[in-house]
Amino acid sequence: MPIHRTNRRQLLFVLVAATLVCGLIAVAGREDRDDAEAASGGMVAAAGPAATSTTLLPAAPPVTDLAAPDSSTPQDPATSTSALPDLDGSDLTVSDGCVMKEMSVRLGTSGESVLCLQRALESAGHYSGAITGEFDAATDTAVRAMQAERELFVDGVVGRETALSLSIWPDESSLVVRTPAPPAGATDLMGYPLSSVASAGSNAPALPANSGSGRRIVYDRAGQRVWAVDDDGQIIRSWLVSGSKYSNELPGTHQVYSRSDVSTAWNGKAYLPQMVRWLKTDIGAIGFHAIPLHVEDNSPYQTEAELGTRLSGGCQRQANRDADFLWNFAQVGTTVVVT
Repeated sequence: MPIHRTNRRQLLFVLVAATLVCGLIAVAGREDRDDAEAASGGMVAAAGPAATSTTLLPAAPPVTDLAAPDSSTPQDPATSTSALPDLDGSDLTVSDGCVMKEMSVRLGTSGESVLCLQRALESAGHYSGAITGEFDAATDTAVRAMQAERELFVDGVVGRETALSLSIWPDESSLVVRTPAPPAGATDLMGYPLSSVASAGSNAPALPANSGSGRRIVYDRAGQRVWAVDDDGQIIRSWLVSGSKYSNELPGTHQVYSRSDVSTAWNGKAYLPQMVRWLKTDIGAIGFHAIPLHVEDNSPYQTEAELGTRLSGGCQRQANRDADFLWNFAQVGTTVVVT
């Protein structure tokens, strides 16, 4: 039976509303697969240790009628007509040495980071109350006013983007632990080839404190580093990623809940190979995947040398060899600890 034009429009609206965003990139709403995946003619996932890269042979980009924001920034769901500013840290200047010590602060938080925040808000002309170190209602009001004025996402939470705008975010490069590039042919403890930003066993950096136990993936947001750990607590592999520029990577203990050989950007402009999802947010899914590829020519969005720098809108980008490994290691149900 033919579908009436009005019903087709309603159906399209429902399908669009169900789309999940991976920071700046969305994956479809079903947990076991992506409706927007390039399933036909898509990617063949790496099958074992001999695989060193991912080959993508898309049949055609998906069709979308959505008006997309610039690919470098996600949309504010409350004000979908304006994109968040793209602050990458290059404009960070701190004259008095006052920087936040936590990844984010909000109403009810107290301590040195809030003292720093209140001083910065005062200097910016948004706060005239007492400098107490208590994130109270007056501080929350000041933060929201500052976020609105500077066209940031208005939520009262002071994370990376708001702190960067106030020049109280720490130097991120100093927090990233890099390891020497491994020799040619080096492998991890499961026999998978190491990327240029990976290490294994005793050559890997120590795990963060309070990062769980047993077989798991550990992701340190500040250090932009991931560890794969076996049942005995041995580090199988550790590598750098490019994580989110925004405060949307929720710390705590999570589980891998969905995987896709390849996902397609919500605006149809990029492919996300070997997507391993571990977090659902109000605006979409976050997960580990290989470096995104432009749909138009399969060129990568960044280089492997840029890993260790926050460049994504929510997900954790990996070198192809690291994505090959994690695709094998991180089956559905695998524990993910985010610090």
